[in-house]
Amino acid sequence: MNVVIVESPAKAKTINKYLGPGYQVLASFGHIRDLPAKDGSVNPDDDFAMLWEVDGKSSKRMSEIASAVKSSNRLILATDPDREGEAISWHVLQVLRDKRAIKGQEIQRVVFNAITKQAVLEAMANPRAIDEPLVDAYLARRALDYLVGFNLSPVLWRKLPGARSAGRVQSVALRLICDRETEIEKFKPQEYWSIVAKLETGKQEAFDARLSVWAGKKVNRLSIGDGNTAGEAKAMLERAAFEVSSVESKPVKRNPYPPFTTSTLQQAANYALGFSAQKTMQVAQRLYEGTDIGGETVGLITYMRTDGVQIAPEAIGAVRKVIDREFGPAYVPKKPRFYSTKAKNAQEAHEAIRPTDLFRRPADVRRMLEPDQYKLYELIWMRTVASQMESAVLERTTVDILARDGGRSAELRAVGSVVKFDGFLRLLDEKRDDEDDEESRRLPILQTGDKPARKAIEATQHFTEPPPRYTEATLVKKMEELGIGRPSTYASTLAVLRDREYVRLDKRRLIPEDKGRLVIAFLESFFERYVEYGFTAGLEEQLDKISAGELSWKEVLRQFWEEFSRAVAGIKELRVAQVLDAINELLGDHIFPPRADGSDPRACPTCGNGKLSLKLGKFGSFIGCSNYPDCRYTRQLNSSGGEGDGGEGGEGNGDRVLGQDPDTGLDVTLKSGRFGPYVQLGDGDKPKRGSLPKGWDAATMTLERALKLINLPRTVGIHPETKKPIVANIGRFGPYLQHDGGYTNLPSVEDVFEVGENRAVTLIAEKAARGGRGRSAPAALANLGEHPTLSGPVTVRDGRYGAYVNHGDINATLPKGTDPKAVTLDVAIALIAERALAAPSKKAKAGAKAKSTKAAAKPAKAAKGDDGATGETKPTAKAKTGAAKAATTKAATKATTTKAATGKTAATKSKAAATTKATAPAKATKAKAAKDE
Repeated sequence: MNVVIVESPAKAKTINKYLGPGYQVLASFGHIRDLPAKDGSVNPDDDFAMLWEVDGKSSKRMSEIASAVKSSNRLILATDPDREGEAISWHVLQVLRDKRAIKGQEIQRVVFNAITKQAVLEAMANPRAIDEPLVDAYLARRALDYLVGFNLSPVLWRKLPGARSAGRVQSVALRLICDRETEIEKFKPQEYWSIVAKLETGKQEAFDARLSVWAGKKVNRLSIGDGNTAGEAKAMLERAAFEVSSVESKPVKRNPYPPFTTSTLQQAANYALGFSAQKTMQVAQRLYEGTDIGGETVGLITYMRTDGVQIAPEAIGAVRKVIDREFGPAYVPKKPRFYSTKAKNAQEAHEAIRPTDLFRRPADVRRMLEPDQYKLYELIWMRTVASQMESAVLERTTVDILARDGGRSAELRAVGSVVKFDGFLRLLDEKRDDEDDEESRRLPILQTGDKPARKAIEATQHFTEPPPRYTEATLVKKMEELGIGRPSTYASTLAVLRDREYVRLDKRRLIPEDKGRLVIAFLESFFERYVEYGFTAGLEEQLDKISAGELSWKEVLRQFWEEFSRAVAGIKELRVAQVLDAINELLGDHIFPPRADGSDPRACPTCGNGKLSLKLGKFGSFIGCSNYPDCRYTRQLNSSGGEGDGGEGGEGNGDRVLGQDPDTGLDVTLKSGRFGPYVQLGDGDKPKRGSLPKGWDAATMTLERALKLINLPRTVGIHPETKKPIVANIGRFGPYLQHDGGYTNLPSVEDVFEVGENRAVTLIAEKAARGGRGRSAPAALANLGEHPTLSGPVTVRDGRYGAYVNHGDINATLPKGTDPKAVTLDVAIALIAERALAAPSKKAKAGAKAKSTKAAAKPAKAAKGDDGATGETKPTAKAKTGAAKAATTKAATKATTTKAATGKTAATKSKAAATTKATAPAKATKAKAAKDE
């Protein structure tokens, strides 16, 4: 029996049919292991040894694969033909060796660019070994991403509350978006005028001609910069006589674009279909894995992660036949077109994305595909066919016209073009970004000496515009031009920026959020080298050289880590005041835009003599007054001018009255506070308020929507079984239903106002059927950030016995008198560490009764010797440290080492992590742990 390993079950099912009996095709379901998000997963002190962890589901699947491999004669690794695919094959092989499933079996690596019977069988006939340099490039990339993210992100958490993460590629992509926004904010419009003569031939054929020479100088777009000059030119042309001085016509060829690469497919799908990069890749993946056609599952496109623009010779032959059949021989060029790849690394320059069968037209498969799949397949088919069609031939005509007014003269120019042969444009007419609309106009037949009549002269004022914000398509294009990241990572990079709420999409444009701009300002101030475009692109080139076998991956890591570790160490002692000063300087124009009256934009609108500056609070950044606490003016970061919240008129200038409540007659006002925009009913001591939920735009807020928010929570109805009310509301984590002490999430904010009784009862029942408990965990009062060593969020929550801090399964009650809003991440970590050591483990609980007497007699020894104390006594600091070491060592030994760590025990690698983690309990606050929530 031959065992074949692929990534997905759909791919496995299809390939199993192609190979027939004698082969068992199994799926790994993608990557089977990863670096755990904890300290020590990559150890620079141990020659960059990497600890890998197999998750629960993958462990079960690998056991099944190992069982099959043990009884096989040959193992065939058939994962995707790129760096990630090579890495998956390598991981699978390493785990199988660890499980001792490899005992003399023949091991082969095969790759195919399309899931068709012919492609798969050809691949099976041409196996190879695992590409070690390509695996090394993967290991280097993964180690770099870990070292940057795991060392830089905690610095952000401590210095910039609310920041989520930083990354080697994501931060540079974010900088591109933020830099463009800064360009837009600093842009100063420049006035210019265009002068156009509306002319007509003797046959009354109208055309336009632009002023091209004035006062003896050539006119470009910005030459006429004021109304006086424009008025003078217009007056002269209104008196002038016109005569054609020259007519020039010349043929121009327009060639088709090459077939799609990953990045150009993402760009075209965004332009033409409005797909995000992530959606494009998801749909392309389904087309690659195939659909049922004539009772057989067939892949419809070739592999969709590629830098290559060339297609296979047999595919070129098929395209030329399709062109001849569909459009005729005139559209088939004499010689096939060959395109050169732009990829810097030939090992990763696979065939371009194309249909696996060019004779399978989009119309032929439309009924077998989902709408999005059909749209993308049609785009790929048309681009592939057009790439081998004859060039379009256009005739470009330029007409120069002399205008005379007595002794003065000026020149005008009319430009147009005519398509003589449409060529590939018959199938695919993609408008290019730099194409001039005027040049595509048709001109009437003109000859030298003709005297066109003047119908009108138009002088139009214009202002230069700032560069446009990036779309996903233009950002991908820019990243590719700069050599930042790789096509296979663009979609995930953009998704991370949106998920972290560093950017948002508005009308398909990427707009940086203030949170994202603060992160970039921080990195540019203190880690400038690591967000430089050139540095990131240079690192990508080094990774390419590793995959080509030209560089040692560990040498690249050593060079990077030497400088990066020094930069991180130098920033740890940075004071918050230094951070604020740097960000105030970099983002001054954004945080404090000029005021219309010319007054100081940093002057406090409440007290008058205070200075506004950026402040950092537990819940993120805001603008506050230097006279705090005497002046309590604050406003959110993205508000401007006098919009404020809190204290002595701080809410004044930014308020907007939406209307009056029909029941009370009170004003309903839209306000902007420290934590965002909100609506308020009336004034008084305790007015009713409602925060705008995520996705609601303050600029389009109406009275109707404001009243809905103010009147929350909303009673949906009475549950027919429990006879208890069902209430809809919006909480910190989104919209929900509340019933009988339990909570059920609602799909959208609009459902809070629209969900009916029947639907609400169904949602509650569905949650109960999934095993939902009657009472869910209380909502978080505050998210303090990620745990610096164990990962996962640390939150402050309000329980039935009072406020407490939470991390994973550990809850620690706050000491009596502690303000929940004043709790910091460091205090929370100390309380959690103390509670974790005081709480009994499951094994300790099982034997607690039998050991209670002994434990009471020797509390220190019991605590030190068992990582789960009995709970009857409080362990000493020394005992806590020992327990932490034991727990950490036990956790660390579960990890699996990479080939870089072969022959070394996991215990050696966990020593540093154990020592670090053991110090946390020793520093724990000696607060008494109360009842566990």
